[in-house]
Amino acid sequence: LGHCKILEELDYGPGFIKVSLKATDVWTNILANRKFAAARQYPIHLGVTESGPVEAGSIRSAVGLGILLSEGIGDTIRVSLATSDPREEVRVAHEILKTLAFRNESPTLVACPTCGRLEYDMVPTVKAVEAYIAKLRIPITVAVMGCVVNGPAEARHADIGVTGGRGKGVIFKKGKLYRTVPQEELLPVLLAEIDAIAAEHSPAPASLPS
Repeated sequence: LGHCKILEELDYGPGFIKVSLKATDVWTNILANRKFAAARQYPIHLGVTESGPVEAGSIRSAVGLGILLSEGIGDTIRVSLATSDPREEVRVAHEILKTLAFRNESPTLVACPTCGRLEYDMVPTVKAVEAYIAKLRIPITVAVMGCVVNGPAEARHADIGVTGGRGKGVIFKKGKLYRTVPQEELLPVLLAEIDAIAAEHSPAPASLPS
């Protein structure tokens, strides 16, 4: 605030100032930005600095940025991770914004944590679907669930989802049974259905003038 006052006295006020208050400690970060937002109306750039390696840093950033963004504080964000691939930072930042419904332009994958009713090797399917839909830029929800008992109902909000067991794979849309296929065909059929949904979302090619 003291630095802002100096700039304001030099006639550098709104339109000239953007503030970034970052700390490694999540609560220090949150409290500092709350205090500043209550005192000034300047744009704020949010970030949890030196947040750590990818997994821990993603969690700290999601908590620290998510709380502030949900309160209407913050205009831009940066996720800082100890990674050799800076695209990880972009992916995490995008996921934070998508989770808070600030952006909705890519797929969401939901999956159950598995339980005693699990009857097929679900985790490899989750990983394969996650990698496949990462290339898409459409706002759909895909579900990979562990059992037929609860899967379709719990994921009825999903545009498309799968579950399986006892040699069969079940594909459902909006919670309703769509197809039953042999278990070994479940993943390729699901990916083909996702492609079909993506094609429906793609804009029609512009017609050439006659």
